[in-house]
Amino acid sequence: MPGHDLPFSMAEYERRLRIVRQEMADRGIDVLFIEDPSNMNWLTGYDGWSFYVHQGVIVFHDEPPIWWGRGQDSNGAKRTVWMSDDHVHFYADNFVQSTVRHPMQDLSAILSRKGYANKRIGVELENYYFSAKAFLTIQAELPNAVFVDATSLVNWKRGIKSDEEIVFMRKAARISEKIMDGIYYRADPGVRKADLVAEIYADALRGLDDAWGDYPAIVPLLPSGSSAAAPHLTWDGQVLQAGEATFFEISGCYRRYHAPLCRTVFLGEPPKFMRDAEQALVEGLEAGLDAARAGNTAGDIYRALSGPLERAGIERGARAGYPIGISYPPDWGERTVSIRDEDTTILQPGMTFHFMPGLWMDDWGMEITESILITESGPAETFCSKPRELHVKT
Repeated sequence: MPGHDLPFSMAEYERRLRIVRQEMADRGIDVLFIEDPSNMNWLTGYDGWSFYVHQGVIVFHDEPPIWWGRGQDSNGAKRTVWMSDDHVHFYADNFVQSTVRHPMQDLSAILSRKGYANKRIGVELENYYFSAKAFLTIQAELPNAVFVDATSLVNWKRGIKSDEEIVFMRKAARISEKIMDGIYYRADPGVRKADLVAEIYADALRGLDDAWGDYPAIVPLLPSGSSAAAPHLTWDGQVLQAGEATFFEISGCYRRYHAPLCRTVFLGEPPKFMRDAEQALVEGLEAGLDAARAGNTAGDIYRALSGPLERAGIERGARAGYPIGISYPPDWGERTVSIRDEDTTILQPGMTFHFMPGLWMDDWGMEITESILITESGPAETFCSKPRELHVKT
């Protein structure tokens, strides 16, 4: 039986499959194997904490996809994918973390039985989950096949969100707002970071109203003081200190859809350089939001942001954002477009981004960010509604 509680309509899954198949045809790909769990979910609905073993979805031109994975995960597939049970295939447990056999041998046998041993097979070569050993094994098992790099083929098709997806992202945004309200309320000198993160997770997972909280693809990030120069530090047993800034990078998540939000809390009276940076950053953010219009490019957003920062003498070499939507650990970005100077991707209605111009200096940092939606006309819409400012608690 198809999944018990499919998040989307069958028309939505059919739309996704259609545009992926068209891209496969355009690239001359006879069959596509995807191992990215976000792409698996987006195409089939599969949702489970099983991406630490080899699993994937086989996409054909002329029949429904096959979910393929570990035997003990097949019942989860039958309960979450839209395909019928005969399109759920699995390998035996003695393939798992074995030194004498590899799951790709089982996948290769399936492809061979279905007549693809000498065809053009698309694989996601640059992917967190498709290992070098997996590729070498499938190459050895199917020596007459031609392997085509299909990295991000599905990711790019996820870029323009459907109305159904936007509903989920709005729910994730409400959870993000709830999390940030809790941070503002609880962040005080002497509060242990581990305790604060426990409350962040409580708010994130409880959600609100009809939006229960899913686990986010990235853990809360909250470095303080000079450590805020490092954007990807998590938490420890230290306490928040008066006279320090802490930025909080969090996201609500609803049915795997994210709406990241970052704000910075200063405990005490901020120094002038931080107030000046706040003013330039907010001015740049708002200029970038205005530039984030259908028909402009990702680079236009970056350049609009950069003007106020450069005038304030602030140099930042990092990109300023990336697409968001459905995702699994370790990243909530879609790994396609980057908001940076040289990116010429044309913005289209329905695209969604984390506009993320964090400032990470030598001994301090600040983050004020927005998750945004490119609209039919006018500037980008922000998913969350929180003041764009340094939040000061004196």
